[in-house]
Amino acid sequence: MKPTTFKHQTSELQPNPKGHGNHEVVGLPIWTNGEQVVSCWKMSMRERIAALIYGRAWLVVLSGSTQPPVYVQASKHYLRDAPNGQDRPLTVG
Repeated sequence: MKPTTFKHQTSELQPNPKGHGNHEVVGLPIWTNGEQVVSCWKMSMRERIAALIYGRAWLVVLSGSTQPPVYVQASKHYLRDAPNGQDRPLTVG
C-alpha cells in the first residue's frame, strides 16, 4: 500500500532523514486535530485481490520500542465535512 493525498489533509509528515534501514519511507499526508492523526492508503490491484481472498491487513509501525494506539479501517471515507468547518471523523473504532 502507498500513502495517498485526500480531501481533508492538513499536513504531511516527512521521513526521518537518518532513514529506516532498507525500508522505503515516503512523506505521509495526514489530517490531525491534535488528538489523532489520520492517513489514507491506496491498495494496488494485487493487494486488493489479496485482501478479498485473505481478508487481512497488516499494520507495521517502524518504531521498535513502543507501539502507539492505532486503528485500521477499510472504507471510502473516514472524515466528514462539519457545518462549522472543523473536519471530524465519521466513526472511531
